[in-house]
Amino acid sequence: MNWINNVVRPKIRSFLGTKNEMPENAWRTCPETGQMVYYKDLEANDFVFPGSEYHEQMDAPTRLAHIFDEGVFERIAVPEVVQDPLKFRDSRRYTDRLKTAKSETDQNDAVVVGEGLIQGLRSVVAVQDFRFMAGSLGMAAGEAIIAGMQRALASKTPFVLFSASGGARMQEGILSLMQMPRTTIAVQQLREACLPYIVVLTHPTTGGVTASYAMLGDIQIAEPKALICFAGPRVIQQTIREQLPEGFQRSEYLLDHGMIDMVVHRHKLTETIARVCSVLMSQPLTRKSAAADKMNGAHVNGATVDNAGLEVADKIDDGTDEDAVVIDAEPVSSEKRFVTEPKTGGKKAGTSRKSADS
Repeated sequence: MNWINNVVRPKIRSFLGTKNEMPENAWRTCPETGQMVYYKDLEANDFVFPGSEYHEQMDAPTRLAHIFDEGVFERIAVPEVVQDPLKFRDSRRYTDRLKTAKSETDQNDAVVVGEGLIQGLRSVVAVQDFRFMAGSLGMAAGEAIIAGMQRALASKTPFVLFSASGGARMQEGILSLMQMPRTTIAVQQLREACLPYIVVLTHPTTGGVTASYAMLGDIQIAEPKALICFAGPRVIQQTIREQLPEGFQRSEYLLDHGMIDMVVHRHKLTETIARVCSVLMSQPLTRKSAAADKMNGAHVNGATVDNAGLEVADKIDDGTDEDAVVIDAEPVSSEKRFVTEPKTGGKKAGTSRKSADS
């Protein structure tokens, strides 16, 4: 059998002219270091290159499956809009561009909205997909974001937005710019209802999206080294004719200058969003299982899992361990709350110190 597999079959393939080619997308190259990583390994690492920690773009379905518990979520229906209201045409017709983008991404437009549980806390999440015409903001994208915010208002849940866009969609002209104030009004409605609006800025977030809803979050989170700006650094450098500082308009630069609240690695992003929403909503989280955070027997940061400790913690939390001792907190009367008793001995300590100095 080895002789047939190793000799006969390769000769038959050479006669027939067939080649056993590897798929085109089997390997990915890191833009920073040039490191080649197998696609399955990169996918298992949440599309973060292990050597450089470069965060590759994630499509909307993958992002939603990554953020929700067990990857389970319900897509929210989005109202349909007119496809080509201006009959726009440049090198290609706008309708043709839409058909190409829909066939390549299997999506109706650049924004996908889903609802599900994030560590047990129900939330609504909208994701901009950069693959769909560079995640540009048009009428359909604006309707999707507004529909997601209205769903959050109706269900009284947090609203999380993952932004990735090149700006407003020029093929829709003024109609695309109108989505900026429309989404801003929806953000204000969330604020009046006291519902959290969390924005996660991913690479890249530019143009009219940055100038509107992407910078209006209650908490602004960004992935490492993401480009966040209105006009790009090359345009600014050509305009002012001066050398820009290193890392200009990147996540870390904006964090140092107070534009965003935190820069979070993708491996810790779900935990951070859940914790922030839990604090703002005053709702406890359902503790996530260790198996969901493990990869090949270890956490994403390389630390091994202490299974014995987790089992004991599970028994104590569930109340199933008879030998476990749980100490309840002693109740405090309302008169004693937030009342600090005067310390005794402080005056003596000062006196003895004074006598020692003398």
